[in-house]
Amino acid sequence: MDDALTEARRALRLHGPPDVPIGAVIIDAHGHTIAAAHNERELTQDPTAHAEILAIRKAATHLGTWRLDQCTLVVTLEPCAMCAGAIVLARIPRIVIGAWDPKAGATGSVFDIVRAPQLNHFVEVIPGIRAADSATLLTEFFATHRDTTTPTTP
Repeated sequence: MDDALTEARRALRLHGPPDVPIGAVIIDAHGHTIAAAHNERELTQDPTAHAEILAIRKAATHLGTWRLDQCTLVVTLEPCAMCAGAIVLARIPRIVIGAWDPKAGATGSVFDIVRAPQLNHFVEVIPGIRAADSATLLTEFFATHRDTTTPTTP
């Protein structure tokens, strides 16, 4: 999770508007990190440039196959529906999550796409690893980079 948190912090140091600090790494069967990424939606103006998607792409390129069935994804925030779908399609057997996402999480909090019995792949979910550190990064980001004022009525 340390490497994923490092990636999350990188999202804050990009040129231009900082991105939401979410980091992801993919570890192979031998425990080696084969891919690392952070959110790049603001940098690339690509709505699919989530940390998990970028890490999955890098890992597939590194391994020369789309089947990441010997890998573990470690991510600082619970994946959204898009990322959960990509995790299932990449056949990733386990994900390690920092903080839950109570608004859009899709690996057990709001939805549970990765363990849906209708799908052909089941993912083990290991939550709460460095959850406080992951949540603090996000809380501080949103407190300083987003308008948190309440609209007033005329």
